[in-house]
Amino acid sequence: MVSTSDHASVVSINLFVALLCACIVLGHLLEENRWMNESITALLIGLCTGIIILLTTGGTSSHLLVFSEDLFFIYLLPPIIFNAGFQVKKKQFFRNFMTITLFGAIGTLISFATISFGAMNFFKKLNIGTLELEDYFAIGAIFSATDSVCTLQVLNQDETPLLYSVVFGEGVVNDATSVVLFNAIQSFDVSHINTSIVFQFIGNFLYLLLSSTVLGVGAGLLSAFIIKKLYFGRHSTDREVALMMLMAYLSYMLAELFYLSAILTVFFCGIVMSHYTWHNVTESSRVTTRHAFATLSFVCEIFIFLYVGMDALDIDKWRFVSDSPGTSVMVSSILMGLILIGRAAFVFPLSFISNLTRKMPHEKIGIKQQVTIWWAGLMRGAVSMALAYNQFTRGGQTQLRGNAFMITSTITVVLFSTVVFGLLTKPLVRVLLPSPKQLSRMVSSEPTSPKSFVVPLLSNGQESEADLAPNVPRPSSLRMLLAAPTRSVHYYWRKFDNAFMRPVFGGRGFVPVIPGSPIDQSVYELQ
Repeated sequence: MVSTSDHASVVSINLFVALLCACIVLGHLLEENRWMNESITALLIGLCTGIIILLTTGGTSSHLLVFSEDLFFIYLLPPIIFNAGFQVKKKQFFRNFMTITLFGAIGTLISFATISFGAMNFFKKLNIGTLELEDYFAIGAIFSATDSVCTLQVLNQDETPLLYSVVFGEGVVNDATSVVLFNAIQSFDVSHINTSIVFQFIGNFLYLLLSSTVLGVGAGLLSAFIIKKLYFGRHSTDREVALMMLMAYLSYMLAELFYLSAILTVFFCGIVMSHYTWHNVTESSRVTTRHAFATLSFVCEIFIFLYVGMDALDIDKWRFVSDSPGTSVMVSSILMGLILIGRAAFVFPLSFISNLTRKMPHEKIGIKQQVTIWWAGLMRGAVSMALAYNQFTRGGQTQLRGNAFMITSTITVVLFSTVVFGLLTKPLVRVLLPSPKQLSRMVSSEPTSPKSFVVPLLSNGQESEADLAPNVPRPSSLRMLLAAPTRSVHYYWRKFDNAFMRPVFGGRGFVPVIPGSPIDQSVYELQ
């Protein structure tokens, strides 16, 4: 027999799992709908469920589970970010790496400054309670975090490779930058800012980004080396799959342990694993890992949006602002306006700078593509919610009027931006961008290689020997290197990768020959 509290938990979990199943079924039925996507479907189901729970409990509760930022950051976010790195087309991602870094890091800092100082100027004139300087900076970090999950469901990696790689890469780097900014704000005394603290903040910021990336790459290479040397598949493919999953999660938790950016760590771990480790396992393990990682990521995404929808109606949070609904609407409207302005403040100027590094006209980011990038990054989601809970609540509850305004405004902005902007993104992409055939010629950064549009997600796009020909002109200046980084940097990386990395860590064409392995048997049959 289970106790009453345990039985209530079992009932809640059963209902929540049933709702997840309903989200999947409805998402499948609405797959061809030009307006809806999985995130919006889960949000609306969560809202409807919250209303039903409110009515059945007499207005005391609206959700089945208690939100915890630990649940989000430790259990739900890692599979999503890892799968994003594992499935990404690496060639497109690194070809646009400079633009991604500009948007994801520099752009986030510009958005952070715009939202922070804008909120400081406007909120002091409103009667929303006491907010400290640290709170205003935290608001800037919270609302600078874009929702790449919802955005990537709208864009297509094959039809819009340039836009997808830029928006996707920016979303990951943006989330990592926002979390690093948020943690730095909490660790520094922002009330006494001087030159020394600013330089210390910048140094700490760069250290976190670099060390997090190195940790993720190191964990991915270690997994590749272990699986290459030991060949687990000769006894059990389950060990290969388990080791890949655990090593990926270990990289995330090590980053949390050392106060690094776990998002950036597990993302680069996913990229390295797809480039090396994935080619060292057996064929059955490749199929298994591809679908296992994608399934975990999908379920976690639906879980997050379903809960956010239910939590939006939490009566305890709205009780503090119920006496001044006009002020609450004003705060949410100001935040939404600052998000619009903050994103425009970096997308268009940084796109101009990025275009200076692109030599050919068809490689430049046109004004229609810039508008799409600006619009696609306006959605706010679970990262903003988790950071807001961390800053303005204690154990999911708040007793301060100013904090309650920030929590309810975050919920309003997340719901409004996800539903409204999410609904309009698909039609906007259809209006602004031409058909896929024309698009492949307009926005692809390698128009002479149509194979990049049909290569499977997990293929490395192995080039022919002509792509690696030694007659590639070497850049004679920094400007030439920036103007044509794709062939020069990629060419030298491929030479290093083929000469050293793949023979040591495995990968396409360098799978080890182990006695008793399928490769050894095929070699024996050929002899």
